Amino acid sequence: MDDQTASWRREDGSDLVLTLHVQPGAKRTEIQGHYDGALKVRLAAPPVDGKANQELLRFLADAFGVGLRTVTLEYGQSHRRKIVRIAGPTKRPDRQW
Repeated sequence: MDDQTASWRREDGSDLVLTLHVQPGAKRTEIQGHYDGALKVRLAAPPVDGKANQELLRFLADAFGVGLRTVTLEYGQSHRRKIVRIAGPTKRPDRQW
């Protein structure tokens, strides 16, 4: 694991905690790379009425092979910088991101 990778993800027991920089309003939801110590995620949802947060949690649940209820937004409800906890991920795509 390189220093940049270590700065945006950490394991907490069987949970995975990610620091993310989100960009709502994109054409599609995708990983965009790294930005300022965080993983940058573009979201195909507007930043209104929690739609971008819902899209983020859905995307992460699908990517990590877990149910939506096991993905928790711990910080950044109304900010671009977010901290998300994924309980017991069954897939680990973060290792390639």
